[in-house]
Amino acid sequence: MGDNMTSITEFTLMGFPLGLRIQMLLFGLFSLFFVFTLLGNGLILGLISLDCRLHTPMYFFLSHLAIVDIAYACNTVPQMLVNLLKPGKPISFAGCLTQTFLFLAFAHTECLLLVVMSYDRYVAICHPLRYSAVVSWRVCVTLVLTSWACGSLLALVHVSLILRLPFCGPHEINHFFCEILSVLKLACADTRLNQVVIFVASVFILVGPLCLVLVGVGPLCLVLVSYSRILFAILRIQSGEGRRKAFSTCSSHLCVVGLFFGSAIVMYMAPKSRHPEEQQKILFLFYSLFNPLLNPLIYSLRNAEVKGALRRTMCKEGHS
Repeated sequence: MGDNMTSITEFTLMGFPLGLRIQMLLFGLFSLFFVFTLLGNGLILGLISLDCRLHTPMYFFLSHLAIVDIAYACNTVPQMLVNLLKPGKPISFAGCLTQTFLFLAFAHTECLLLVVMSYDRYVAICHPLRYSAVVSWRVCVTLVLTSWACGSLLALVHVSLILRLPFCGPHEINHFFCEILSVLKLACADTRLNQVVIFVASVFILVGPLCLVLVGVGPLCLVLVSYSRILFAILRIQSGEGRRKAFSTCSSHLCVVGLFFGSAIVMYMAPKSRHPEEQQKILFLFYSLFNPLLNPLIYSLRNAEVKGALRRTMCKEGHS
């Protein structure tokens, strides 16, 4: 790291090279989205903590997903807003790598949390009588801590491999934050090891569950296995009301899974030649800004329990 610091001390984030009026429009729009992201996820956290009916494993996992989304947005969006006001504003080398580490840690953690949540829904619908025994609070805490630990360790591996590289210019990152692939383009050394590790991590985090499903092995917490079995279990439910409730609960989670994993696979698994740099910025914008904004909307608008908790909380506030 000392060698790197002697050759480069800061990077310049290029952001969105647009006209002043468009930049001001984007600043206002993205600021609004950022506020709604904080309010939406904060509302989810508040409802879960205040309403005892939401003190269940499903909402315990959802609360951690909301925490990740808040941290995720706070890591990238403020820097992007600053760049819209002051294009070309530099960021220190240490600050850039810190942002890269946090982005990767939160991204990996969210992927693992979504897999854990799919396992929770699988047990709840396919094995309801065994649910309290299988998904105990001890298991929930262990799964969440494992998700955070694995996400942080994977991010640490990526950043450690970046620290061994020399950066001797140019110092301009063609992105609105220190995204790992954009940072690697500035290294004046062979980055094939970094690329291989990124690809392997992507396979493990994003495609690993799918590959294990295709060969028929792996734990039942894998997303596609969980939801394929959930679907068959729902179709066997005799009660129309029970079937509707099960579909409502799982469809909201499935929407979040599709949005997050789909955009991530396109960014890190698709051939880069098919996605110009400006198009990649839009994909990352969706990944880092719109996903955290959509998650609380999907869970609140499609979840009767969350809407009921909101009504009860508002009624209590009204009576008080």
